[in-house]
Amino acid sequence: MPERLPFIDAHVHLWDLAALRYPWLMPPFADDGPNGSVAAIAQTYLLDDYLADASGWDVRGVVHVDAGADAGDALKETDWLQAMADGRGLPNGIVAFAALDDPEIKRVLAAQAARPNVRGIRQIVNWHPDPQRTYTPRDLTTDERWTAGFSLLHKHGLSFDLQAYPGQFPRLAATIATQPTTPVIINHAGMMLGEAGHDEWQLGMMALAALPNVSVKISGIGFAFRPWSIDQARRYVLETIDLFGVDRVMFASDFPTDKLFGGFDEHLDTYNAIVADFSDDERRAMFAGNANRIYRLGISL
Repeated sequence: MPERLPFIDAHVHLWDLAALRYPWLMPPFADDGPNGSVAAIAQTYLLDDYLADASGWDVRGVVHVDAGADAGDALKETDWLQAMADGRGLPNGIVAFAALDDPEIKRVLAAQAARPNVRGIRQIVNWHPDPQRTYTPRDLTTDERWTAGFSLLHKHGLSFDLQAYPGQFPRLAATIATQPTTPVIINHAGMMLGEAGHDEWQLGMMALAALPNVSVKISGIGFAFRPWSIDQARRYVLETIDLFGVDRVMFASDFPTDKLFGGFDEHLDTYNAIVADFSDDERRAMFAGNANRIYRLGISL
């Protein structure tokens, strides 16, 4: 087993179901959505729960990513996380929610950016013509208001976490190219739709990888393959690294969402084994250094 290196987890979710509203974690639960049933994780998950799951790893830092709270609770979620960070030192970075097509987006971005640990924004924009795969009723990324909201991120020094499907990537690449100073971080290695979607994924990822301000987080294998295996993951991981290079790739747990697909050690040890032949410096970059730099965490490694 390769050595478990210092780890900055670039994609973590925490939630308190008694304090905030999370519509996607409320019953009734069904198996026909893009995640399948989420009943297994529909319970409060706090920092100590995460640290228990990650106890076998040398976690040096955590980036918390918008956890799907009701849009009306978005700033409340950020303030809850900021208070946690002020008291316990984690999360080191916060990727907050904002709807980029919101008529009040200028005010919303200013408010989120005013919180010290906020580094970026995420708005899930996965759209697919198959109603069992889509997260949104329409493709927001084709909306001029959404594009205009995206163009405001750089004014606040904010990055954008991109969770979309490969079929959307060519158009998104054109939009991102107009904002070269806005860091964009692809979530879940581009959310390949199984082996049948490989070629579309590869072409879309190539378009995004051509942009120097775009990086990628490797997590969420279970979104593509249920169940998944190390052989499936190996192709997915190595092709992503080949496209983006070791300086633009970050490994992440996506916990507790990825609990739907396996344990913390199962996921991270798989990634670790796949890159065992990379140099020590390259592995350290992908497990910690890149997240530290891209999310501007300032952690001493």
